[in-house]
Amino acid sequence: MADTLSRPPTGPASGPVAALHGLLKRPLASYYLLLASVGLLLLVGLVMVFSATSLSAFAASGNAFTTVLRQGMWALIGLVAFWFCQRLPARTFRGIAGPSMALAMGMMALVDVLGFAASLRAGPDEEVVPIQLGPVYASELWLHLGPVQVQPAELAKIALVLWGADLLARKGPTIAHWRELVNPLFPVVGVLLLLVGYNDLGSMLCLLVLFVGLLWAAGVRLRIFAVMGAVALAGIGALILAPQRASYRLERLTVFADPGNADPSNEGYQYFQGLYAVANGGWFGVGLGEGHLKWGRLPNGHNDFIFAILAEELGVVGCVVVLGLFAVLAYTGYRIARRVADPFRRLVAAAITTWFVAQAVINIGGVVGLVPITGLPLPFISDGGSALVVALAAAGILTSFARAEPDAARALHARPPRKWVRVLWAPLPPLPRPEPHRAEQPRGERARPDPSRSDSARSESPRSESSRSESPRSESSRSESSRSEPKSTEGRRR
Repeated sequence: MADTLSRPPTGPASGPVAALHGLLKRPLASYYLLLASVGLLLLVGLVMVFSATSLSAFAASGNAFTTVLRQGMWALIGLVAFWFCQRLPARTFRGIAGPSMALAMGMMALVDVLGFAASLRAGPDEEVVPIQLGPVYASELWLHLGPVQVQPAELAKIALVLWGADLLARKGPTIAHWRELVNPLFPVVGVLLLLVGYNDLGSMLCLLVLFVGLLWAAGVRLRIFAVMGAVALAGIGALILAPQRASYRLERLTVFADPGNADPSNEGYQYFQGLYAVANGGWFGVGLGEGHLKWGRLPNGHNDFIFAILAEELGVVGCVVVLGLFAVLAYTGYRIARRVADPFRRLVAAAITTWFVAQAVINIGGVVGLVPITGLPLPFISDGGSALVVALAAAGILTSFARAEPDAARALHARPPRKWVRVLWAPLPPLPRPEPHRAEQPRGERARPDPSRSDSARSESPRSESSRSESPRSESSRSESSRSEPKSTEGRRR
């Protein structure tokens, strides 16, 4: 008894863990976490693009800011796309899902056909000259539409997210049957993967992982994933051995599988230079802008291998910060997918998050030698216009869905921002539908009786009173019957 009295009273948990838990329980936590992680990754990307390209840009044009200014212009366009997408409701994304998928497949088919025809026209030792159809021509992974050049593989990612999520949400629980997935999901996605994978195997792998995440969020059976895995391995092997693409793809696989026998000055040059940059950085790096491997010694240091430049200049600490930001982005995206009630929003949030995580893992894994080099850019950080604009647009869709979480929508409607904020930034999200049999009573008011229940109670009350009034009669009849039983038995004995 004395021990229990001497114990201090236990109050609510305190400390950094409790404070973090309290912040995460706030209704708009997903919204602010998403804005913070994407904004910081974009800022890190602009700084690293300037650091990786300032010397080469100054040597080429006399202006060290040429490349970073172009990337900043693409960032502004991407922020406009972010702002536009985070204002749109879910029905708009569902409406543009089919046309965006058709547009992406058409552009990918045009790139493949023009590129294949140009390679057939050129001789074995001749340089490939692009075939022009007026202002339209294709070069490697790019489609040039007059002065504008786009990368259709990036558009295919967001098109697959919207179209696949809309189709699976409309089918609902029927996706448990094979015929619902075969008509038309698997054939269309298979054609898209082939169109993308012929020229860009890295983007095809990212699309494949994105598609797997979409099916997983939809609740597809595990045996379907096993069959998909076997078909995917066969398709990847065929694309690796595709005509006019087999040489450099096999070289990358050989360098990854057996780097000890690779030539550091030939096929293994980029692989080893990336590892040298990571090793040269140490714990704290050589300093921002002080890296040496970006001086023409690391191919694609501003794009595919920008993480190697970051590791050399900012060290392990900088790498951990970037990985932490991607971890926060992944947690926030899957948190949104878990909290939203609409199936379409849930599938889109899970697919976009899987896309960002898979692309970051493939890019960073290729730099540090954990996976083969694929040429994928690092989301929000690598130099490149199409990839940055599409990634920011996808982040805007996630932001729109973060505001549509039930708790977030109620909080925004309870204390709505000013009208000019709603006009310039984003309108109020729709309120969630009330759950059946769970309507909350306002404070200070008693629960009103259900009229249907009161009527039934009134109809049952006469019966109960009659049963109560009949109970003494039944008891008296039972007593009389018990008294008459001995008389009858005596009569029988006589």
